[in-house]
Amino acid sequence: MKNINGFDPKTNKFPYPINTDEHYLVVKKDNGLVFDENYPYIDKSFWFNFMRRVIYAIIFCIVFPLTHIRLGLKIYGKKNLKENKALIKKGAISVANHVHMWDYLSLMNALKPRRPYLFVWDKNIRGEMSFVIRMVGGVPIPENNINATRQFNKSIEEALNDGHIVHIYAEGSMWEYYRPIRPFKTSMAYYAIKCDKPIIPMAFSYRKPGWIRRNIFHQIALFNLNIGKPILPERMSQEELTRKVHEEICRLAGIQNNLYNAIYHNDKRIDYYTSEYGIGYKGSK
Repeated sequence: MKNINGFDPKTNKFPYPINTDEHYLVVKKDNGLVFDENYPYIDKSFWFNFMRRVIYAIIFCIVFPLTHIRLGLKIYGKKNLKENKALIKKGAISVANHVHMWDYLSLMNALKPRRPYLFVWDKNIRGEMSFVIRMVGGVPIPENNINATRQFNKSIEEALNDGHIVHIYAEGSMWEYYRPIRPFKTSMAYYAIKCDKPIIPMAFSYRKPGWIRRNIFHQIALFNLNIGKPILPERMSQEELTRKVHEEICRLAGIQNNLYNAIYHNDKRIDYYTSEYGIGYKGSK
């Protein structure tokens, strides 16, 4: 892997929450959808999948090129997907840090022509972007309903066993332009072990934009997407597998001494700006 991962945007533009898995974007709309045991988490109907194909064709022709223009996206490590094509074809879980509104479109770009499913915050499927998120593979995570959770798990396991890729943002929420890798929840390891599927580690890192992008388009950073070799779950516990994936994503992101533990235990945000750049830096306390 090339040495491309040293840049830190060091922004205080975004209100990173105290809890490392907490969301800070506000979803204004609520369409009233109920995610219970009767909701089609993986919708297999003809019309739904027809519309997914139509939307994907539009994304393929228009949006994928835009990820390179808007984000300055560069993708590294696609050979790891090609060399393990037969393994991934049987079903896999992809995992990455969540650092931009468009980062999932970048992941779709890297994984094309596969059309992955995606774990999403239930409020996003009720919100203003619900149709688009659903069409790109968004599957809402039900809350506070045991029967719904059972149906959700069954749907995800069936999708994996049918050969689909399921993407999980193991950090639990999006923090734009945040460099450290936050603690991971163990759900991705649970599904990998339960269904005996590999995990594809993927990491976003940043490059410093040039003068035009900085001063005219006011871009904070350009994006790299680094793809690692699939990690097999054999003979590992959920905790061991989670630690291994977290360590690999840190490596892919070019982070040698990450601030956070690998596994989420109600972790709180660490004020890394102060420790890394000194008291008085714009993002420090």
